[in-house]
Amino acid sequence: MAHSPSPSPTPSTTPSTALLTDHYELTMLQSALRAGTADRRSVFELFPRRLPEGRRYGVVAGVGRALDAIERFRFDEETLAVLTDVVDEPTLEWLAAYRFSGDVWGYPEGEMYFPYSPLAIVESTFAEAVLLETLLLSIYNHDSAIASAASRMTLVAAERPCIEMGSRRTHEEAAVAAARAAYVAGFATTSNLAARQRYGVPSAGTSAHSFTLLHDSEADAFRAQVTSLGTGTTLLVDTYDVAEAVRLAVEVAGPGLGAVRLDSGDLGVLAHEVRAQLDGLGATGTRIIVTSDLDEYAIAALAAAPVDGYGVGTELVTGSGHPTCGFVYKLVSRADDAGEMVSVAKRSTDKISVGGRKYALRRRSPSGVAEAEVVGIGTPPLDDGDDRPLLVPLVAGGEVVGREPLAEARARHLAARAELPVAVQQMSRGEPVIPTLHV
Repeated sequence: MAHSPSPSPTPSTTPSTALLTDHYELTMLQSALRAGTADRRSVFELFPRRLPEGRRYGVVAGVGRALDAIERFRFDEETLAVLTDVVDEPTLEWLAAYRFSGDVWGYPEGEMYFPYSPLAIVESTFAEAVLLETLLLSIYNHDSAIASAASRMTLVAAERPCIEMGSRRTHEEAAVAAARAAYVAGFATTSNLAARQRYGVPSAGTSAHSFTLLHDSEADAFRAQVTSLGTGTTLLVDTYDVAEAVRLAVEVAGPGLGAVRLDSGDLGVLAHEVRAQLDGLGATGTRIIVTSDLDEYAIAALAAAPVDGYGVGTELVTGSGHPTCGFVYKLVSRADDAGEMVSVAKRSTDKISVGGRKYALRRRSPSGVAEAEVVGIGTPPLDDGDDRPLLVPLVAGGEVVGREPLAEARARHLAARAELPVAVQQMSRGEPVIPTLHV
């Protein structure tokens, strides 16, 4: 049975995130301090130049984790001790007093993104904002990759629940972030207990093949599990012979058995055979859960099979072939010597950025279907009812203002995905499902 506890408050002793960055962020800071340019007002933007190859949309995730990380970006004595041979003494003194005091605007968690969507806009001094580059990119790139893959999986799964179970296939901390991102994109539960504790993601789990092998017989294993967890549990039925295991499972638990799990073989064929066997034994309400290296394509292929839920591991936590989103963090505007804000942009071939502080809108048809991602510079036009603003305040004057429950991000994701054209349901490779218009 899944449980959804409230996440625990963040302890005041949570470690600093200040060293989750690159060496060159600090050497840039030192040079800017010496040059007298560190305090220039600056605008950085975090955005994708393109979607991962073949993908038709992306999902924004990690926003809440990024806000937590900004709050914990502090250079305490232990952190500064690591940097004594990285930067000079004046820079160490500046870092000791560091507190981000600027503003951050961004796409809220669960929202869709497309090429050049300004997912986060950081407005502060150069010194304050440049230090956040690597931290923000690492969180957004990872979590959005997982959420984008998860969204494709839950889209093709339709009403059938997806269970995140990839903890053993990635770094231990990445596993927690992946469980959170998958939940934002519609996954029902996770196997990861740290995600349950930190973020309130519902957790679920029953047994592995080792539990069956521990016992003298499959019937003994089933009996032990049902005695402990009740008849509503899920019994793993492919350790030995599937048909015999299904028979034993219903014999032990009765026709009220909650579910059986298939973890190997031709899942589509097996699901049909097991469904017929369960129905013949009177277990018409017993669900069939399938696992075993599933991705969105395998889930789509099982759409016509009598499957009631999917457990997804490796392909989810590795972004289903796209473990990162290719987001970049670029300076797009800064103050000149007179204090006036001027646009700046990188012009290198294949790595072009667009200067100027952006706004972003989702243009929709009169029937509410998304038609374009509109990205412009300066003040956005007056709302005509068809253009939905995408940027919301996340940090104001150094204080986090955009924190929200994960339930809101989940609901936003479903609503934003439902706005997209019906072509988004195609798992075939293609161009972004809506164009990005620069105005």
